[in-house]
Amino acid sequence: MEPRLFALQRLSAMIMAPFVLIHVGLVLYAVRGGLSAAEVLARTQGSWGWIAFYTLFVLSVGIHVPIGLRNVLIEWTGLGRRTASWLCLGFGLLLLAMGLRAVVAVGGLAA
Repeated sequence: MEPRLFALQRLSAMIMAPFVLIHVGLVLYAVRGGLSAAEVLARTQGSWGWIAFYTLFVLSVGIHVPIGLRNVLIEWTGLGRRTASWLCLGFGLLLLAMGLRAVVAVGGLAA
């Protein structure tokens, strides 16, 4: 299982890296341009491109972070692999739920 998790975390990092760079670049652009949160939302709502972008970003984070956190918990706390795996699975699902909820809100998909 460990080699698969290692490979999955590295793959998710490769997918996530461009999303992080684009996201940070956009945040810097928005802040330096003086855009308010309302103006940013006005530009993103209803855009299927941004919805797809942030959905893939959230999915990659939801895979990457729990695997890394699992490794940290095992190494630093002495938790068993099974316990750490379950804790991090729950945390990963929470991240996915919160992230996808934000995508729905930012994308203007919420009724």
